[in-house]
Amino acid sequence: MKGPNPDDKAPMKGFPQVGYLKNNITSENIIVGDYTYYDDPQGPERFEANVLYHFPFIGDKLIIGKFCAIAKDVTFIMNGANHKTSGFSTYPFQIFGQGWEKVMPEAGELPYKGDTEIGHDVWIGLEATLMPGVKVGHGAIIASKSVVVADVPAYSVVGGNPAKVIKYRFDENTISELLEIAWWNWSAEKITAQLEAIVGCDLGALRRASDA
Repeated sequence: MKGPNPDDKAPMKGFPQVGYLKNNITSENIIVGDYTYYDDPQGPERFEANVLYHFPFIGDKLIIGKFCAIAKDVTFIMNGANHKTSGFSTYPFQIFGQGWEKVMPEAGELPYKGDTEIGHDVWIGLEATLMPGVKVGHGAIIASKSVVVADVPAYSVVGGNPAKVIKYRFDENTISELLEIAWWNWSAEKITAQLEAIVGCDLGALRRASDA
């Protein structure tokens, strides 16, 4: 057996609230890897409604890796939400026209944090919020209702507002080995064969499989 089909829009028969996310994306600026799912009782097709201020003319991307688990109402704030902060007022007068367009910001005057990038095998809890440009490392866990304003290290658990590292899931050497092994890049057949090692923390078995 080689596992489920990542191109299946509804992989859990009889449980439609969970869907592989990449099959429910319409925006060219949202890129999602295989097997990443979104869980929402109102349907996984709602995901894009939670990606806010993602205007095509800005060009920033939301990039989500493989095997991520994303809970209901996780919100991504993109760069279009930013206001000019160098003046006395942050109010966007220019968007209302009628003479106010004369203070339209020049290119580069609005804050721009770049792409938002979520690594592989990341779990993001209910109603967490991620701000523009954050980078979340592989294997990280983001607690429910957290507000992520800075980069999240690989295999860390973060929570709070602003989110801070609560602990690391494994010791430094184990994390380094897991990042080197990168099991999420294996074929579906190889992952299926090594599932017990992946979920059971058998680093030796993963190491042997990686070297094979």
